Amino acid sequence: MKPTIYDVAKEANVSIATVSKVLNNTGRISEKTKSKILQIMKELEYQPSSVATALTGKKTFTIGVLVPDIANPFFAEVARALENNAREMGYSIILCSTDYQLEREHDYLELLIKKQVDGIIIATEPKDLKKLRSLNDRNVPSVLFSIDHLAIDSHVVTTDDLKGGYLAGRYLIEKGHRDFVIITEPQRASGVLRVEGFKKALVDEGVDLEGVLVIEAKSKINEARKAANQILRLPKRPSAVFASTDLIAAIFINEVRKAGVSVPQDISIIGFDNTIHAEISDPGLTTIAQPIAKLASYTIEQLLDAIENPSIPPNRIMLAPTLIERESVRDLNK
Repeated sequence: MKPTIYDVAKEANVSIATVSKVLNNTGRISEKTKSKILQIMKELEYQPSSVATALTGKKTFTIGVLVPDIANPFFAEVARALENNAREMGYSIILCSTDYQLEREHDYLELLIKKQVDGIIIATEPKDLKKLRSLNDRNVPSVLFSIDHLAIDSHVVTTDDLKGGYLAGRYLIEKGHRDFVIITEPQRASGVLRVEGFKKALVDEGVDLEGVLVIEAKSKINEARKAANQILRLPKRPSAVFASTDLIAAIFINEVRKAGVSVPQDISIIGFDNTIHAEISDPGLTTIAQPIAKLASYTIEQLLDAIENPSIPPNRIMLAPTLIERESVRDLNK
């Protein structure tokens, strides 16, 4: 049976109120008594209830994190970076993967609120604005991560997806490519912006967008496979493909190889995120890198500021992506 505060008080021969004061670092307690109580708590392996702590108006030093799919390497790497940054500040995180399901998102939000988390980081695409706005009504600080929505009064930390898409388009054009297919996540605003930036680069270079095919696919293995095979069945294959995530790009490389098509000799591919998939794919994946470490650091910093001072106005931070060149794009100019 888990030890309780009553067990600690009985063993230390003090009142429950005295133990509570030691836990919350309040009141006047002698160093001798304080050391004795802390030693007994250690011996009994007593852990105070985070909910009980929250009910006293104290912090629980926990942060909720909502992601759409933890199987996506980008969000896995983000979760690790957020946890590392939170840990350095004395916080732990509760990670919730919604699998793109609105009902599951609602359930997790309620769970995090019941757990009395000090703040919530939201990386899922806002679908129920009323639900997210209710966090403000409940005085729960939040930060939107890698997403942005003007209708939600929240701090935002994101990457310039428009610029990232533009970098990808301009790079392919500089390498002599003129025939393209785009694979993107239509349900995420980031995917839409990446495509918009990519097309803008093509227009600026005089490429006709009429022949640019856009295939919709979530960043999930099965959908990425379907998109890759759809491209393989085209009467005229493009010289280059822009995938809005590294996962989609890595699956594409694997599928075309199975079909006897070579990357980049027969077809080129560029991704987005610069996750572990970009490094271990064969050939190495040229991609647009999101600064994951900086994104995580700024997100934790923004959330802790909001926890300490709930009245501070929402702040919007947008970081610049960079292009990482590897071996998945052929230079047609040579």
